Amino acid sequence: MDLRRDGRWEMAPGVSIAPAMLRWQATASSGPGGQHVNTTMSAVIVHIPLTAIEGLDAPARFRLRRLAGSRLSLGDEIVLRQESHREQSRNRAALEERIMALVQQALVVPKKRKPTRPGRGAIERRLQGKRELSQRKKRRSEGGSAGE
Repeated sequence: MDLRRDGRWEMAPGVSIAPAMLRWQATASSGPGGQHVNTTMSAVIVHIPLTAIEGLDAPARFRLRRLAGSRLSLGDEIVLRQESHREQSRNRAALEERIMALVQQALVVPKKRKPTRPGRGAIERRLQGKRELSQRKKRRSEGGSAGE
């Protein structure tokens, strides 16, 4: 986590959040792991309120909501869970990287699609293929050569 002098976490250039706004939760991991998984709280869950992220313009905030998908709660919070490591600290660090990646991905403005038309050659090839198929079917109905 890159903290600025004012204590805010800089997730991308110009985009930051106060660490106090993040709500961290430790919980038991699921899945195999024997006795260790039953006794440690190594999984980490973080709740990130979208309103707490400063520096996002409206289109970037919209893209972030879309990227969050089912991880976006009704309270307009992104809820992420990490349990791939045995240590809580490593899961927390992995979550911080995921948050940064998500925000940075939301900042990327998608390129506008330029509508194009097929060229003359492409149109001609398509029509030629249709003519050939039509001729082939016509020969079949006329009792033409077998095997087509």
